[in-house]
Amino acid sequence: MSATTPAYAELYDVPQEHKDFVALVRQLAQEQIAPRSAEIDATAEYPWDVRKLLAENDVLALPFAEEFGGMGTGTLMLQMAVEEIAKVDASCALILMVQELGSLPIQLFGSQELKERFLPRCATGEWSPAFALSEPEAGSDPASMRTHAELDEATGEWVINGQKNWITNAGIADFYVVFAKTDREANRITAFVVEKDREGFDPGQLEHKLGIKGSPTGQPSFTDVRVPQENVIGEVGRGLGVALGTLEHTRLGAAAQAVGIAQGAIDYALAYAKERIAFGKPIAQLPSIQDKLAVMQTKTAAARELLYKACALADRKDPQAPKYSSMAKLFASDSAMEVTVEAVQVLGGYGYVKEYPVERYMRDAKITQIYEGTNEIQRLVIARQMLR
Repeated sequence: MSATTPAYAELYDVPQEHKDFVALVRQLAQEQIAPRSAEIDATAEYPWDVRKLLAENDVLALPFAEEFGGMGTGTLMLQMAVEEIAKVDASCALILMVQELGSLPIQLFGSQELKERFLPRCATGEWSPAFALSEPEAGSDPASMRTHAELDEATGEWVINGQKNWITNAGIADFYVVFAKTDREANRITAFVVEKDREGFDPGQLEHKLGIKGSPTGQPSFTDVRVPQENVIGEVGRGLGVALGTLEHTRLGAAAQAVGIAQGAIDYALAYAKERIAFGKPIAQLPSIQDKLAVMQTKTAAARELLYKACALADRKDPQAPKYSSMAKLFASDSAMEVTVEAVQVLGGYGYVKEYPVERYMRDAKITQIYEGTNEIQRLVIARQMLR
C-alpha cells in the first residue's frame, strides 16, 4: 500500500443501495420463507414457490452481469443475500447458491454464444443449472473421475458416458455443467453443457440426507449422451481449470450459508433464553448460558468479517482472494457446526425435537463442512498458498 492510499481501501464497503436490497431479501426471508421452512424440511420437497419468489424479486439475478440481465452487483452483495436466506432456511439458500455454481463456468470460461444462450434465462430464474463434477469414487479428487467423452469424428459431436454423484439440483436443473475425461492417458478433463432433454441423460435417484432436505441431491447418469462442439466450456482438455476456477469463487457461498445458519440459530436460542424460566428467572440471566451465547455470537461475527473480506477481495480480483475464500469457508463452516450444537444445548430437551428449529440448523450446518471442497481440502489449499 502506498503512503497516499487510505487504510479503509483494504476493507469491504457496502453501498447504501446494496444495504437496501439486502433489507428486501431479509424481509422476503423472514415473512415468506421462514413460515415454510419446517414444512420444506419435513416433506423434503423442492420449494418451487420460493424459487418463484426469488426470481420475481430479482434475487436470482444477483450472480449475473447486467449485459445478461443480471444485477451486476458483485460477489459481496450475492453472499449477503445468501446469508439472509440461510438464516431461515439453508435449503432455500441453495437455490441462489447453485444459480451461481452451475452458471459460473459459463460466465468465467464459456464462449459468447454459450453466455448468450444460457445466462439471460438463468438471470430471470426461468432456468436453473447444476454443477456435475463429483462421482461415487471421485469427490475431493476430481482427477480420478471415470466419466468420459469421446469425439465422434463423423458428426463432430462429443459422446458422454458416466455417472455423477452428490449433484445439487438433480432432476430440477434445466442444464448440467458436466466434467468428463477426454484424454484418459494424459488424464485430461473437459467441461460440457448438457441440457436436461438430451437423449441418454437420466437425472437418477435422489439421496435421503441428514439436512438441506429441500434441495435435491442426486446421481445423474450419461449413456451415449451427444452434445455439439458449441457446448464445450473453455478449451478441450482444460476442464479441471474450469472446475477449480469456479470453486475458488463459489466456496464463498458455502461460507455465507454457514454464517446465515449460525446467526439464525443464535437468534432463536437468544429469544428462547429470554423467555425460558428456570430457577425463578429467564435462563438468559444464568452465567453459563450467557457464556455460550457470547462465544456463539463472537465466532459468527468473526466468520462474517472474514467472509465479507474474502468477497471484497474476489470482487477486486485480488491475488489473495483464493486463500481468503478457503479461510472463510473453513472458519465459517466449523463455526456454524459449533454454534448450532451449542444452540441445541441452550434449548436443552426442546432443542432435540422437531417442534423447534435448532435441530434443523444443526443438521443443515454439517454439510457446509463437506461440500464446495471439504474442510480438510481447504486446510491444504490454505497451507500451500502460504508456502508459495
